[in-house]
Amino acid sequence: MEDVLRPLIVIGGSVTLTVIVGWLVDRLLTKTDLRHPETPLWGLLRRCRFPFQVVLGTSLVRGSYRETRLFGDEDHMDAMGLVLTLILIVTLAWLAVRISAAVVESSYARYATGPRDPARARRVRTQLTLIQRVVTAVIGVVAAAVMLLQFPAMRAFGTSMLASAGLLGIVAGIAAQSTLGNLFAGLQIAFGDTVRIGDTVVVEGEWGTVDEITLTYLVVRTWDERRITMPVSYFTSKPFENWSRGGAQMTGTVFFQLDHTAPIAELREHLRTVLEDCPTWDGRAWNLLVTGTTPSTIEVRALATARNADDIWTLRCEIRERLLVWLREEHPYALPRILTAPAAVREPAGRLPAQGRGDQHAAGAAELRAAPDPGPRGARGPDGD
Repeated sequence: MEDVLRPLIVIGGSVTLTVIVGWLVDRLLTKTDLRHPETPLWGLLRRCRFPFQVVLGTSLVRGSYRETRLFGDEDHMDAMGLVLTLILIVTLAWLAVRISAAVVESSYARYATGPRDPARARRVRTQLTLIQRVVTAVIGVVAAAVMLLQFPAMRAFGTSMLASAGLLGIVAGIAAQSTLGNLFAGLQIAFGDTVRIGDTVVVEGEWGTVDEITLTYLVVRTWDERRITMPVSYFTSKPFENWSRGGAQMTGTVFFQLDHTAPIAELREHLRTVLEDCPTWDGRAWNLLVTGTTPSTIEVRALATARNADDIWTLRCEIRERLLVWLREEHPYALPRILTAPAAVREPAGRLPAQGRGDQHAAGAAELRAAPDPGPRGARGPDGD
């Protein structure tokens, strides 16, 4: 009977104590969150309740498992202790990652809620995100190293490896040259403010928004909802366009090929009417100029400004559509035409066209053939006329 009650008391007591302590900690965090609504840290720390309970329960069982006397053999007891130790290390790393994530999210939330510059907020978000990833990677490496040190064979292996650490470091650096390059490039992007999460960029001819930045790769979400994954080293070694750098305001242009008779002054006034009716125009600048000419057409450029890249795209489409509709309805002659019929040749004054002259000659010949023969020269009629 004692062999059954002892394990139940030890394990059941550990589980019960874990549940009670976890509930009390959750209640304490809830009350603290209600008292301090200005910071979301306490509410975010509530996400750590489950890993905290696992750590607490594992620690209690790890400290009292020998009292259960489930295993009479000492080797089995040591194996059980090793398993519990490994579980405890994993859960501690899990809890540390959750706590660090809560601290990072709370820091960014407090920063973003204030009257901050959007570009500055994106920069802080990028830096905090990469810091969180670095902390997670470090915690994972440390946890894996501590777990390996729990095995005596790995301790001896680690001691022998330290003797040749310099050579191994060189070999690892050569083998992971690309990975290390991306790693340092990610840190350079995070703290060099080259590109930030939310920036509008143009890379390899693709226009999109930076959706995610990690230590090794960067994700660009294009306008048609595609995702382009690129190594972060690309943004430190090749030129690219960052439309959000130095402010999101942009200037857009629309080009038209029109006939030489197009009413430029009226077109300019209608452009102003169109812009005043467009909510995407920010009112900073606009104009309409003839920027080029060819033997058959002229090039007209319409210019306008907008608050960001999305608005400038919409504004350009609106200008192009409404000006073309206005020209087609009000001034159709201003649109370029392709002539497929031969042009009429204008003859000098007093001369008939060649075809008219031919017709006149033919009519005259027909009239002469139809007239009666006047007879010999000097002959008179019956009246003597």
